[in-house]
Amino acid sequence: MRIRRRNNVTVTGPSDATTLVLAHGFGCDQNMWRLVAPALAQRYRVVLFDYVGSGGSDLSAWSEARYSSLDGYAQDVVDVCEELELDRAVFVGHSVSAMVGVLAARAAPERIGALVMVAPSPRYIDDEGYRGGFDAEDIDELLASLESNYLGWSSAMAPVIMGNPDRPELGQELTNSFCATDPDIARVFARTTFLSDSRDDLKTVTVPTLVLECAEDVIAPREVGAYVHAAIPSSRLVTLDATGHCPQLSAPEATTAAIVDFLEARP
Repeated sequence: MRIRRRNNVTVTGPSDATTLVLAHGFGCDQNMWRLVAPALAQRYRVVLFDYVGSGGSDLSAWSEARYSSLDGYAQDVVDVCEELELDRAVFVGHSVSAMVGVLAARAAPERIGALVMVAPSPRYIDDEGYRGGFDAEDIDELLASLESNYLGWSSAMAPVIMGNPDRPELGQELTNSFCATDPDIARVFARTTFLSDSRDDLKTVTVPTLVLECAEDVIAPREVGAYVHAAIPSSRLVTLDATGHCPQLSAPEATTAAIVDFLEARP
């Protein structure tokens, strides 16, 4: 029960069905899955949680030392899976959580049997032979702006990340989520996210994997989805006819359908 309280764990859906663990990205919480989780819970057991430092988690359990690397977030995932005694669950990770899922699956292979990567990126900074979408100066400026004026940064960046300018309510929802996060915790999570490089970790993935990308995404462009797909031999790449970095909000029906199709196609 300690882990359930610490990570604000909620479980819905049939208890005897395949278990899906849905993990949110930077600046968000489990509410980001609110348009997808109910539909999935009609046929699957759905586990939602908040990383320590996010949403309804126990903020007193947060430490900069632990959460300055993606391994700290992966340990949260492993802890939740062990608390619920999960056996080869399907981990659905949005954005940076896609890479967290890779680390968790490697740390506890008996707990995670498949991965769904929603708008993943193993590295956000361009490198020789690799396009992540940002150069180093872009990320330095982004982090400096976030650290100097987090609320202002949230108001400016959330609509850009969300995309869909014709649906401003989506950008406002992401803005509200960012602004609800403690700025000191957000600063650490942001640096952990945008300075990470998980490209080599992709080689360790051996479980069935769905790479789910959007047709237009300023945070994880199509080149990134192609890179992740090529790096994981057992993966399937699906491009949603959707814009922005949060298809679970902007295109929930298509996101749900892609996940279900992947799960139903597994042996």
